[in-house]
Amino acid sequence: MAKVQAGVVESEVTPVVRGFNAGILILMALAMVAGLWRGLTNPLGGAVAWAHGLMVTEVIFAAALILLGSLVEGFGFGLSLGTQWPYTRNIFVLMLRGDPEAAHRLVATAVGLVAVLLVILAPGAATGMGLGLIVVTALFGMGTLYVLAGRAPAFVHGTHGLLAYGVFLTYLVALAAPGLPVWVFLRQTIALHAILFAVFMGGMVTGQRGFGRPIGAFYGPQKASQWVFVVHALAALLVIGTLGWLMPAYPVAFWLVLFQAAVGFFLFQAVNLQPKTPGGIVAFHQTMSLLMTTAVVFQWR
Repeated sequence: MAKVQAGVVESEVTPVVRGFNAGILILMALAMVAGLWRGLTNPLGGAVAWAHGLMVTEVIFAAALILLGSLVEGFGFGLSLGTQWPYTRNIFVLMLRGDPEAAHRLVATAVGLVAVLLVILAPGAATGMGLGLIVVTALFGMGTLYVLAGRAPAFVHGTHGLLAYGVFLTYLVALAAPGLPVWVFLRQTIALHAILFAVFMGGMVTGQRGFGRPIGAFYGPQKASQWVFVVHALAALLVIGTLGWLMPAYPVAFWLVLFQAAVGFFLFQAVNLQPKTPGGIVAFHQTMSLLMTTAVVFQWR
């Protein structure tokens, strides 16, 4: 099995890691095809049509970026490039060898470039806010490296995750509810308040436990990482309660969050059994969150 050398850790590129990476690259290729198809078939034509197509591509790119982040965590690549940011001299080679962290940074660049094109083709509040959020998210992404290295607080990691979902939501709302500002959409959609709080706390859990450390099994929380996990679990219960209270407005999201709760239990076990490499269940957990968020947006009333 190949290994990617790094300044801080030595991360293992297994066939499973390559398989996950390949799946995300296929997803991104499909995103480009979907964007091209929408641009060519949109009856509005011109710059408006291409902006719509790029918006589809950007939504999927933003989701792929979040998934790559979960692979970085799940397979122990959080510090595979050390704390050097944003690039290393051989970052393309590392990406081709299968390093998810290298891919994560290059996909983040692609997300930013598409955002710039969207601002040019369709200047407005949504595209401007999307680009601004991408810049801030990238800066907090640099901060997450220092969180994992034990030199920054967990809050930075949680905020990075929340901002990444903010980017995803900005473009997703622009597709689902054209003309409605994302901040108005968020203010009116109570279900997303609970989901985003759970997302933030999930990032806090990762940041608080640090790189390669277990949370530890417990009956009563004894250390900071366990207290943060308890708050995250309560946030998950809040999502279940909120979506249940709002039923039948969001049936798909409600069933997804029930399944997500079970996945979260197994993820907790995986983090304690293999704290450095809990595995693909991290990506699966993140996939459920993305699907839940998407379901709420498209079933919005």
